[in-house]
Amino acid sequence: MSVSSGYPLEPSAWAVERFGPHAGALAAAVPVQLAKAHGKAHAAHLAAGLKKRSPYGVALAGLVRENLADTARELGEAVRDVRGYEYALINDHALFPFRYADRPRPPDRARLPANASPTRHRLLRAHGPQPPEGLFDVDEDLTTEEYLGLYEAFEELGASTRLVCVFFTSDAENGVHAIHWGDAHLEPDRTFTWLYREQLPVAPVQME
Repeated sequence: MSVSSGYPLEPSAWAVERFGPHAGALAAAVPVQLAKAHGKAHAAHLAAGLKKRSPYGVALAGLVRENLADTARELGEAVRDVRGYEYALINDHALFPFRYADRPRPPDRARLPANASPTRHRLLRAHGPQPPEGLFDVDEDLTTEEYLGLYEAFEELGASTRLVCVFFTSDAENGVHAIHWGDAHLEPDRTFTWLYREQLPVAPVQME
């Protein structure tokens, strides 16, 4: 699939600042790639024949990352392997996809799961935006070494690479409900403070 497939979008000034000349193509491609990922994850869900603990969420997470990485390659941009997972890197901005709920829910109610991997925490802390006051937040239950480790940039991405969060909700039966991208700061209680956020359109479901 070409990255030009999807809806023609006029990119915002925020998107152009982050993704340069690829801003419009990327804004159009993200919804299509999420729809494609849902189609394949839904097929895995049906094949498993399980009503509970289905593979939908796990399959979807991997497929979304792979599809966004494919988009980066089609745009002539980079893909970086971070702890065995590929992340799309466009104009020094890495896309961080996160399905934060399985039902429609406002993005300001998103919360990182308690069992989220250390890699996810470190990506959000080291490469995500700092809080508005420009100060590090404090995790009182962490040792100094653990705290500093959370803010150590991944060498694979480079210290200058910033994170752009792509948050969405979906379920196996109804597909993707909503997509938001922007600058989201991870708080100590695992909630997010959005410094900037845009909503992207939802593309038609592409079933496998």
